[in-house]
Amino acid sequence: MKVKEIREKNKEEVKKLLAEKRMLARKLRFDIASKQTKDHRDYREAKKNVAKLLTVLNEKKILKSVKKV
Repeated sequence: MKVKEIREKNKEEVKKLLAEKRMLARKLRFDIASKQTKDHRDYREAKKNVAKLLTVLNEKKILKSVKKV
């Protein structure tokens, strides 16, 4: 998922995506720990997506506060 795509979504959609990606990352982490999957790249990608979503949420929060002032 690209940051440009995330920025086009509203805050509620981003929060929903964030919850989904966190659940996916959690599931992948447990699958790796229990040796059910060997593909660590999926987990790494899920973590990066969570970071991107959090970054965009924080950007929106900062822009909102700047516009108030």
